[in-house]
Parts: sequence; structure tokens; C-alpha cells
Amino acid sequence: MKFGICNELFENWDFADVCKSAKVIGYDGLEIAPFTLAPLITDVSSTRRSELKKIMADNGLECIGLHWLLAKTEGFYLTTPDAAVRQKTLDYLKELVQCTHDLGGSIMVFGSPKQRDLLPGVSQEQALDFSEEVFSGLTESLANAGVTFCLEPLAPSETNFLNTIDQANELIDRVNHPNFKLHLDVKAQSSEQGTSVPELWLKHGSKARHAHAQDINLKGPGMGSVDFGPIVRSLKESGYPGYLSVEVFDFTPGAEATARISLETLKKAAVEG
Repeated sequence: MKFGICNELFENWDFADVCKSAKVIGYDGLEIAPFTLAPLITDVSSTRRSELKKIMADNGLECIGLHWLLAKTEGFYLTTPDAAVRQKTLDYLKELVQCTHDLGGSIMVFGSPKQRDLLPGVSQEQALDFSEEVFSGLTESLANAGVTFCLEPLAPSETNFLNTIDQANELIDRVNHPNFKLHLDVKAQSSEQGTSVPELWLKHGSKARHAHAQDINLKGPGMGSVDFGPIVRSLKESGYPGYLSVEVFDFTPGAEATARISLETLKKAAVEG
């Protein structure tokens, strides 16, 4: 199993220093939040994309791809009844696909809870229709770029649309494209009722193409109460083919300490599994 880390943890660091630190700690890949590069991905020139790709390669890191795709942007919305806004959102997602390719990445993770919440008067079925329209319009770009788009179910505390793996899979089945797959997330799956994260990951891991690891306290693996042994063991047993990336939301312990403890925890869990 290969391990990655999301770059926003290293807030305000020089990109080369992020890559050097991640590699020294022992990570295989780097996952990038677009807002850490520029306010809009279209602001990142082709020259700068080539520079970033080279920096990762020179440090022995693979570019996993992009996540937090619409974070800190305005004017984009997945489930709006406004067709012009949906088209604008699709056009921007295509730009993100191109940037993922330019950076040498192959994965995009779509969470973006605030751009998918149900607006007043929009039903769950309408939201599914709107989402299917946007994502179906993206598949040709994904295939041409060799990028897989991973749909992330999120907890009800974050959004009221696509909260469970089963709900995400319904939309994935509707889009029905080999470059449109499931994303797994410890925090999100911890909110599902009646089953555990290990059970869910064992059942769905083979169909997922990316996964995020963090504690429910928003810190890194090994920095809270979550037992990652059964989780990582289930992921391995499922036949999951992708990266397990550290994604945290509480940066207070510091980037290097978080990165180090998280990787030690996940590697220990993988070996014991």
C-alpha cells in the first residue's frame, strides 16, 4: 500500500520544502488542494505547473492529484437549478482535470460540501439529476487526461446531499463511467449508522480508487481515539488498488509532527494487518 499526504497541512510552506519534508518522513505521494496554488486553478500557468511537477519528481514524490476542488472559490455549484451555473461548474472542473494531468496526477476527489448542499426547493432526486448532468459532461475530459474522478460521501454535519457510500454509489452507477469512482474517508464513514468503518471499507474498497485517513477529532491517525488497525486491514483485504492519504483539518500539532505520527500509525497498521 502506498501512502500520501495532503499539502494544505503545510500551510504557508514553500512547495519545495513541503515535498522535501514529505519524502524525508517517508511518504510516497503528494495530494494537492488547488487553493494552495492560486485562488483559481486557471491562475496557475502551464510554466508553473511544469515547475511543480518537476519539484515533486525531483524529490521522489508521485503527484496523486487534486482534492478540495471547489474550496475557497465562488460562483460554482453542483446541485443548483441554474443551468448556467452548472455549466460554469462543469467548465471549471474541466480546468481542474487539465491541471491534474499537467501536474502528473491521476486522481481528483470531489467533496465540496458547500457547493452541493440542497438549495431551497431542490429535492434529492433533482440534485441527483443535476449532478449526473454535470459529471456525465466531465467524463470525456477525464478519459482523455487519464484522470479518475472520485466522489466522496460526507457526513450530515457537512452536507445534506450524498451522506453515505450507498448514496454515492447510486450517482456513480448513474454516471456509469470507468473514470468515475468512489472515494473513502474515515471521518465520513464514521458517521454512517449501523455499521463500522472497517466493515464499509472491506465491502466497498475494491470499487474505490482513493481513500483519506484522519481521526474523528480532525487530527491525524494516531492522534486520537480511532483504531486504524482494523481499518487498514479491511482496506488491504478488500483489494483496494489506490493510495491511502493523510488528510487532517486540525493543524495545531504542527505539520511535521502530524505527518510523522500519521505515517507511523498507518504503516504499523498495514504491517500488522
